[in-house]
Amino acid sequence: MSKSATTSRFKTRLLRPAASGKGDSWAFVVLPREVSETLPRRGRTTVDASINGHRFQATLEPDGQLSHWLKIGSVLRDAADAQVGDTVTLEIAPVKHEPEPALPPDLRKALDATPDARAVWDATTTIARVDWIHWIVSAKQASTRAQRVANACDMLAGGKRRVCCFDPSGYYSKAWAAPEAAE
Repeated sequence: MSKSATTSRFKTRLLRPAASGKGDSWAFVVLPREVSETLPRRGRTTVDASINGHRFQATLEPDGQLSHWLKIGSVLRDAADAQVGDTVTLEIAPVKHEPEPALPPDLRKALDATPDARAVWDATTTIARVDWIHWIVSAKQASTRAQRVANACDMLAGGKRRVCCFDPSGYYSKAWAAPEAAE
């Protein structure tokens, strides 16, 4: 996998998810694997991008197949004059510095209540914090998420800077997948 900050340009079809939920009107694209291979990591990765020439910044999600996928909301689709089913031109390049992830309120509260964990959290890298948050928010049930927040604080307070046993690409655990496309 190349670690260079190259810009990739490719054409792909804008897909509708089979189950978008909450009445959302969003679409998605799956990056070709050879494009994902130019990115710095298999997990969540922030990119500077354009779709049909309209520039934006977004975080790619791992698809569990050693590639990435990108959710494209209706505002971005409208700005790019793109409809579901259209072939769009996408250009992506990894950002020079991964932006600081938003700290979920439940994790913030737990870290504030555990000064030793907060100190290690503050001393970790941005990428490590992205992985910790990804692990926590990927829980499917509220009880699992609460347990992960508690475990994160315990591990951090114990000096662990990286989340243990977490595959951010989803390839080995099959935890992540791109949405299924509607017919």
